[in-house]
Order: sequence, then C-alpha cells, then structure tokens
Amino acid sequence: PIRVLGPMPEHSDNTTGRIRGANARIPGELEMALFPSVEWFEAVRQVFNSNDSYQTVGGAACEATFGIKVGPGVFILEFEGFECSGIKRAVEEDLNEVDFYLDMEFHEWREMLTNIKENGAADLRHTLNSLDMSRSPDGLARTKTGDGYRLDLFFRYNQTFQHYFNASSRIATEFTVPSG
Repeated sequence: PIRVLGPMPEHSDNTTGRIRGANARIPGELEMALFPSVEWFEAVRQVFNSNDSYQTVGGAACEATFGIKVGPGVFILEFEGFECSGIKRAVEEDLNEVDFYLDMEFHEWREMLTNIKENGAADLRHTLNSLDMSRSPDGLARTKTGDGYRLDLFFRYNQTFQHYFNASSRIATEFTVPSG
C-alpha cells in the first residue's frame, strides 16, 4: 500500500486553505505516483482521509459515487460520510451507473493538478466549480442518464470534492497520457 508519512503541513489561514510551503517537498511525501492510475487516486484518498480539516470544511456528510474521465481512461470514486471510501478503474459503460462524472482531456487534468501542486490548493481559475462554469453548455460535471437529481450531488458536495483534489498537492505526481 502507498503511505504518506509525517504530519500534515499547517494551513496558512482558514480562509484560503493554502498550505505553507506547498512548492517545497513535504516530509513523507510520496516519491512518485503516476496520473492517471488507481494508485494515484488511492494516494490522494489516503491523504484526504487522514486529515480531518479536509472533511470538516466541506459541509455535511457526502454520499456520492462519481466517475473521472481522463481522455479514454475512466475511474470511479466513492464518497461515504466524511471519507473517500473506494476507487476503481472502470470502463466508459460504468459511467451509466454513477451519480455524475467529471470529463476533461488529459492536458486539462494536468493543468489543474499542476496548479494545485504549485499553490497547495486550486486557484480561482482551476477550481472544479470554475472549470464547470467555463464549459458551457455541458459543464465539467455530466451524467449519462440525464438524471438531474444525481447530477446535483456535484454541486451539493462540490467543496468536498475540491478538498479531495487539493489533497493531491501532497502527492508527487508524474503524468502519463492514458491509453484506452
């Protein structure tokens, strides 16, 4: 299993959620995780689940299963309560079973995650909410079934999902273009 050792860095303040020294190597940071892969999402899950501050500022307990589409690559993430409870590799057809999925090309994911790594959290142009609003008319969050109630979970728990991706600032990431 992948482990992140050492204490979580202190937040510079409670309003920005930015981590001091986000560009510096953090003690216990992983040597390298390959994005996109189950191992990368699992490493972020471990960071996210191990820090109470990621769960408490997002609002309420989150109950959602959603997909991540990176070019032809597909991953499913499950959130239960205040934790990310599971991750698996999937195929396009599996997106019919999730509440919603986030769809970006590889270079867009790389830009967002690089921004998070450089800043300790997404800047205003790279938040999930901003990216969703900039993709008119379909948005970043989509559904294969047309079920607006399930798609609404993206908006309801958006801050929780943002904190999950912000936790990737603690992961040393190597990017590789996914194959179908």
